[in-house]
Amino acid sequence: MADVAERAGVSVSTVSRTLRGLSSVSPQTRDRVEKAARELSFAISRSASSLVTGKTRRIAVLTPHLDSWFLGNTIAGVSGVLREAELDLLVYSVTDLAERGAFFDRLPARRNADAMLVTCFDLTPEERARLDALGMPVVFVSQHVPGRPSVYIDDVDGAQRGMRHLLNLGHRRIAFLQSSDDTGFSWSSKERLTGYRKTLEEAGLPYDEELVLYPVARHRRGIREAVGHLLSLRNPPTAVFAESDEVAIEVMGVLRSSGVDVPGRMSVLGFDDHHLAEWLDLTTVAQPVEDIGRAAAELARSIIDDPEADPTRHVVFPTRVIPRGSTAPPTPPATGDQAGPPHPGNP
Repeated sequence: MADVAERAGVSVSTVSRTLRGLSSVSPQTRDRVEKAARELSFAISRSASSLVTGKTRRIAVLTPHLDSWFLGNTIAGVSGVLREAELDLLVYSVTDLAERGAFFDRLPARRNADAMLVTCFDLTPEERARLDALGMPVVFVSQHVPGRPSVYIDDVDGAQRGMRHLLNLGHRRIAFLQSSDDTGFSWSSKERLTGYRKTLEEAGLPYDEELVLYPVARHRRGIREAVGHLLSLRNPPTAVFAESDEVAIEVMGVLRSSGVDVPGRMSVLGFDDHHLAEWLDLTTVAQPVEDIGRAAAELARSIIDDPEADPTRHVVFPTRVIPRGSTAPPTPPATGDQAGPPHPGNP
């Protein structure tokens, strides 16, 4: 830093203020210092700087994994905001219960970040207390945590919009595929199932447990078995509402490989607006995933800049149904199809 100061003809403290992005440096001086730093291939040490400022200029993200479309696009939205603000992104991917336990035991984010974004985790009270003890802002992403900064959609309302779309087409037997997960991570399935049940109740239709299935998340065999169960029912559904587009895409593949026309014999509705949804002509309940990531990063930045601000603030994004070719009015069954044996006394 002293070499940069000598070359630019300024003090070491001016070099420090310039390279930390402080506004107290004039544009002309900033240009000279940055030019000298480039010529000497000098970069300020974030670790050393944090000892002086108390800030790392880094935001951490805690996520179950990195290979899903939703989480990848959420983090892309976060990354874009941080890049513009010249902040670093630190990602902790915790993929199973053992890793989750180890993470909260050692809390590697301690002093490594100025804030943490918690994405798709249903934290226990003990885990939340451990994060609170870090003394840094925690923003919850894709979930509403009362009394905590949160960025999310109303999953109940989104599911109700999707269900009304199917009901308005004339469907009355609608299955719901809710991904199960044995790793203890939180998904939006519970809220979407609540929306499914509420809409059935509004329409005066019964809740049929045979139509609600829990294939293991992200496992094709489980989805294939779930579709097989639906097709083997005495009175199969005319539509399937999958709690994510990734599940819906698998469902369409299984149905078509089984010779079941989509949407002629069975309609399929997803949730998310995955980048493949338009290409595969999948009707879906769309949510603005990258916008959610961007809003979460902006919210974290605002709390870092103003620690005394309201800690309960949240951002809620709307959802909308995008009708495509995977849903249509139900086709009446062929004569004798799904009729079962005659009732006693009937000819």
